[in-house]
Amino acid sequence: MRETLQPIIYDIPYNREFQTTLKEKLEVNHEKFITFYPTVYIINDEKSRNNYKVYVGETNNIYSRTKQHILADVQNREDFEEFEKSSSSRMYIIAHEHFNKSLTMDIENKLIHYLSSQNNVEITNRRTNQQNEYFPVEKLGEIFSKIWNTLSESKIQLFHSEKEIQNSAIFKASPFHKLKEEQLKIRDQIALKIESLISMNQKHQLILVEGEAGAGKTVLLSSLFNELFQIGQSESLTAEYKNIQYYGKDVRLLVNHEQQFKVYKQLAERLGMTKINPEVVSKPTRFIRTVSESEPVDIVLIDEAHLLWTEGKQAYQGKNQLYDILKRAKIVVAVFDKNQVLSREQYVEKTKYLDLLNIANAHFDLRAQLRINASEETIFWIRNLIDNQLVKNIPEDLSYDLKIFDSPTDLYKAIKEKARTKRSGLSRLLATFDWPYSSKKTNNGEYWNVETQGLNLPWNLQLPKDRKTANLAWAEQTQTINEVGSTFTIQGFDLNYAGVIIGPSVKYANGKIVFDPSASFNRKATQRRTFDSGEKVDVSLELLKNELNVLLTRGVNGLYIYAVDEQLRDVLLKSQKGDLYD
Repeated sequence: MRETLQPIIYDIPYNREFQTTLKEKLEVNHEKFITFYPTVYIINDEKSRNNYKVYVGETNNIYSRTKQHILADVQNREDFEEFEKSSSSRMYIIAHEHFNKSLTMDIENKLIHYLSSQNNVEITNRRTNQQNEYFPVEKLGEIFSKIWNTLSESKIQLFHSEKEIQNSAIFKASPFHKLKEEQLKIRDQIALKIESLISMNQKHQLILVEGEAGAGKTVLLSSLFNELFQIGQSESLTAEYKNIQYYGKDVRLLVNHEQQFKVYKQLAERLGMTKINPEVVSKPTRFIRTVSESEPVDIVLIDEAHLLWTEGKQAYQGKNQLYDILKRAKIVVAVFDKNQVLSREQYVEKTKYLDLLNIANAHFDLRAQLRINASEETIFWIRNLIDNQLVKNIPEDLSYDLKIFDSPTDLYKAIKEKARTKRSGLSRLLATFDWPYSSKKTNNGEYWNVETQGLNLPWNLQLPKDRKTANLAWAEQTQTINEVGSTFTIQGFDLNYAGVIIGPSVKYANGKIVFDPSASFNRKATQRRTFDSGEKVDVSLELLKNELNVLLTRGVNGLYIYAVDEQLRDVLLKSQKGDLYD
């Protein structure tokens, strides 16, 4: 197969003399690709030291398009006025032998995705126009990497390393991911349902999206959030949405998870959403307190809706957050996975779950596993262990690194090594909640630690933060390689490699994995839940199983496991050697 050619990239000043400057620099063998082929361009200006304002576009005619920006768009767009007035504005023009209209649109989307994931870039165009099948779509990844790496070599301050960007939580939650076919289909169906409900002036309508861990729920919701928000703020619609009359201008996103709230807030800031509405991303309790039932918000999107409280607590005096949000919204789109409920205050009784399905105006299921880059056999092994509590021989899999360790210190060394190398990137140690911990006080002046078989490390969120990474999600903060993450910090996030210590609450007996609530320190899981009937019910076995589910589904490229329980460790080591027999 012929190797994909290197991209053609020109870096010129962005001003009224751009055409003359470009033609003076243009090599003869590049002229047809710049002049007659579609191109992608990046207008950029360094506003302060290593902080940039950027616009990314694609066009069939770079000369006429740039003239339009400089001469016409300055009249009605603040960003183009700023670019035109600045003496330091520049423009990268990118061409390639394989470029056609569809490919340049996808390259444009990926450039926006990467640049908006950097904390030193303000991106001024925020819409996407994803393309589906075309020639040569199979070359998209390779061509883009060559473009990005060439740009990075030219100006690393503006174009950070590809691995650094891909490892960031904000990249993983970005609305600019190219959606898979299933995600795209469901997103468009949700959009049409919202349009229909809004046009009929419907209120308090629920759209439910379900999917297991790693099914791509967050990416779907993030994409929908960005599209609805941008359409709500725009008078003109892109071709993709030209038939949609109205969605509503007030679009909100809620999440009841501190680490994810931080990521969504940063994303909203970078996309300029918070300038329009500072409350565009919020916690559920704050939303309920500040929004009146008499003036419902147009659209509310809820990520990790299984983390909403289904009973009152000190910070929330209601009975069910989802129902209180529904009272304050015309339409609610809730992303939900009942197998990721972790605490009794989030627990949904089976009858209440059925009620939820019954009141939903629409219900969608995401079925594909998108997080774990593994074979179907490996994914089945992980799901069989979690869902059926059975351990079988680990299948051979060249694409996924699944290892069982006989020592927690060796596990930790392996995760540290993965975290150290740029290729492996974001890797952290996690554990079931089987050691004492309190976020409100120290352990007699010391850290609350995870301690087992020579390993002694503090639980998450205790070590002093590195100032450079303090505003990032837990797993991205530099010091957290020396901590152990829990479900409460890692839920909803990806790791390249996840090292999981399965603590003493998970045992092996009579040929199956069993759960021992007496060995858990997760009181939110082990204390009884009071049902609406007044009956106090032990739901700990279900919640501890969910805890294991969350931890074992974090690793994108690899999963390393150490089990404290000797019998469980022994059977897992045998499964690694292929020594188990039915």
